Amino acid sequence: MKPHYLTPLFSPRNVAVIGASDTPGSVGQAVFANLLAGNFQGKLYPVNLNHRVVGGIPSVPSVRQIEGPIDLAVVTTALRGLPGIVKDCGKKGVKAILLAKDFSDSEAQEREAMNEALSIARHYGIRILGPNVLGLMRPVAGFNASNYNSRVKAGNLALVSQSSALCTAMLDWADSKGIGFSSVISVGEALDVEFGEILDYLIADNFTQGILLHVHHVHDSRRFMSALRAAARTKPVVVVKSGRYEDDVIGVTHSSNMVGSGDVFDAALSRAGVLRVATIAQLFTAAKVLAANYRVQGKRLAIVTNGIGPGVLAADSAYMYGVELAKLSAETLALLNESLPRNWSGTNPVDIIGDASPVRFRTAVKVCLDDPNVDGVLVIFTPQAGTDHLTTAQLMVGLQRETSKPLFLSWLGDAKVSESRELFSKSKCSHFRAPEFAIEVFRNLASYHQNQKLLLQTPGPLEGEQVVPDVVGARAVIAEARAEGRTILSERESKAVLAAFNIPVNPTRLAATEDEAVRYAAEIGYPVVLKIDSPDIIYKSDVGGVELNIGNEGTLRDAYRGIVGRTLQARPEAKIAGISVQPMRKWRFARELMVGVTHDVSFGPVITFGAGGIAVEVMQDRALSLPPLNHYLVERMIDKTRISKILEPFKNMPGIDMEALKNVILHISELVCELPEVREMDVNPLVADESGVIVLDARIIVHQQPPSSKLYSHMAIMPYPAHIVHCAMLKDGTTVMIRPVRPEDAQMQQEFVRNLSEESRYNRYMSSIKQLSQSMLVRFTQLDYDREMALAMVRQAVDGEEQLAVARYITDPDNESCEFALEVADTWQGKGIGVILMQALFDAAREQGLKTMVGEVLAGNKGMLKLMSRLGFVVVTHPEDRALTIVTKDLLAGDSAKLLQ
Repeated sequence: MKPHYLTPLFSPRNVAVIGASDTPGSVGQAVFANLLAGNFQGKLYPVNLNHRVVGGIPSVPSVRQIEGPIDLAVVTTALRGLPGIVKDCGKKGVKAILLAKDFSDSEAQEREAMNEALSIARHYGIRILGPNVLGLMRPVAGFNASNYNSRVKAGNLALVSQSSALCTAMLDWADSKGIGFSSVISVGEALDVEFGEILDYLIADNFTQGILLHVHHVHDSRRFMSALRAAARTKPVVVVKSGRYEDDVIGVTHSSNMVGSGDVFDAALSRAGVLRVATIAQLFTAAKVLAANYRVQGKRLAIVTNGIGPGVLAADSAYMYGVELAKLSAETLALLNESLPRNWSGTNPVDIIGDASPVRFRTAVKVCLDDPNVDGVLVIFTPQAGTDHLTTAQLMVGLQRETSKPLFLSWLGDAKVSESRELFSKSKCSHFRAPEFAIEVFRNLASYHQNQKLLLQTPGPLEGEQVVPDVVGARAVIAEARAEGRTILSERESKAVLAAFNIPVNPTRLAATEDEAVRYAAEIGYPVVLKIDSPDIIYKSDVGGVELNIGNEGTLRDAYRGIVGRTLQARPEAKIAGISVQPMRKWRFARELMVGVTHDVSFGPVITFGAGGIAVEVMQDRALSLPPLNHYLVERMIDKTRISKILEPFKNMPGIDMEALKNVILHISELVCELPEVREMDVNPLVADESGVIVLDARIIVHQQPPSSKLYSHMAIMPYPAHIVHCAMLKDGTTVMIRPVRPEDAQMQQEFVRNLSEESRYNRYMSSIKQLSQSMLVRFTQLDYDREMALAMVRQAVDGEEQLAVARYITDPDNESCEFALEVADTWQGKGIGVILMQALFDAAREQGLKTMVGEVLAGNKGMLKLMSRLGFVVVTHPEDRALTIVTKDLLAGDSAKLLQ
């Protein structure tokens, strides 16, 4: 794959500093001095209008007067002259500009200059980082284009910050802890280059093993989430967010009023498989622990200590942080009873008594580590008479090397245990001055593990669904309301949209008169419910617009008049469409729930679930997630709420039909994916009992969706592209299915590769691999459909699906081109599979707006080269390796006529 288009920015060979200066205290002087002092191996060119020499290097008044190419221009002058500078850079062929200068958004002249400069940059294909940035550092390459005047150590962590001030604080803190960086990137205003593109670069950067992000706001959530998910599959990513309580989600429904932007950001990061922390200290601690490959499989912690007081305090901290104290197995308790003094605590925390010897410590810790109910062990050592802190520490270092479970060490005290702490540091063991810090890190590790599981979730079509949703019918309901100038659907219309997506709703009849209401009630059967129907009233209870359990005609007539009267008194301006009549159902063991949809300005639609009824805002019991959802994600949402505790059998109440509840939430997720017009939704109450669930009331808010060339552009996470799934017939009459690859295809993909001939494997992977490594298997089956596609051709066999071929592409970071690969099973070659599958891949790439498809083929692979020529690819010899050929197809041109021959 060709170099990342941001390579001129992050790994330049020739750099011009526009505004380079010898004037003390100036930005131009600070940046140029840092570049000179950093031992940058490329060429530096100072550009200064008034001085012929800067820092002992000849200067020129314009970048256009520099002889030779320039990759990066660092601008340190006032932004008012930026349009002219960018135009000069464009004519010179510069591909990247770093604005190492403050930007005053409030000054109209600077804003106008910035907008003009951006327009010029786009014309010339120049990318701009900034403005209002600290600068850019690549310590591993000796490149320091910043005004930061302190030391930055080289290391394997990349730091990307939206705030220059916070970035300097982080660097100062990191220096005091001996932490080094592969890159330090201050994003600033991010008017052009932003987080998603920077993450794309860091994913492929071999110097970067972990990524630290400070985020204040996100411009392009789809690009951000797509890049974040791609990064999290290969490297640990830790995020600290500022402005948590700013820009809360604003809407008219309960669902919107209950959700804050910080909650949505947390949900987004969880789905991306990254870890969110609250402080700078947590940011670096978590990064160091994750980069050291400490991993947990759960949140069950065992505590081993020789002091019951510190052990109990640690247990209290665990409870406060939501860490579960492991329930030791019977076998573990028996072993501890045999090995420890008779007066040991007998439970977790494991108090092994104050005079514990190093061997006693080792025995207790080893037994706990071996317990399958334990995910990690915290060892608390208190220096007491008869103890040996250093020998105990040495045994713990040895134990850490023997186990894959994390071992956290807290040696309490100061001078007496300093030698042990030095040993822990040299041995790269996780050690903490206070147990609560260790527990906090363990909690973060557990969260990271949980988020990594969420990252793997690729919701596909609803399993076992026999009735497809009536998307056309739902859109017709919305279109009718929009045609009347309404954005709020009535209860009847809202229920019609829900019913179109196979969600059970309570039938509703609209009565325009009192007599009509009586007739409907007789048809439905008493008792009934009456509700006001008005496009101007969302919450009927607020105006006294609901009457329940009406048992006869007389009561109904009184209720009808009462509802109309109260509504007109409370809202005289409201337009009343009539009174809805609904059956009053008896639910002996009912639980009232709510499912909602709200819209976040950055991340789009968000689904909420929690307790329903009239006390929904008081209870504030809700969990939220970004769509699309699957069974695992829905189960996790439900489990996070308090009301989930009474959905199972509770006292005399039978458990609800949990599958029916999950299906409703899944159908709402499907609705949100397919109807970008839906802005907000309240399904409240959603009544559930042992026999099923039903929607008693609902309200949907819609808006005009701006036109977009991309499907699902309203969502931060691309859903499984089920519309691509289709059947085809091979030359020999075999019926096959072509569908996007999913994570559960991992075993099928592995078997496919194992069964390829040695020649086929070499032609595809250009190596003699026998099977895919675990990392390759993850990479090939856990897809982000927004940036890549893998289409499997399968047929139904006796034991399930058999994969016959797979074609895939991965989008280049420029979002215009992609690199492809094709594999066909040896026994299925010559049956027209290549043409069929590649045509499907072309269609998928065009749908994503891609213009060019490129691939590398071994020059000796004559069959593939013949297919490429037939498909309309241009075939040329690789300029650097004659054993390879490069094949390129213009996706915007028509398909080759050879396909019809």
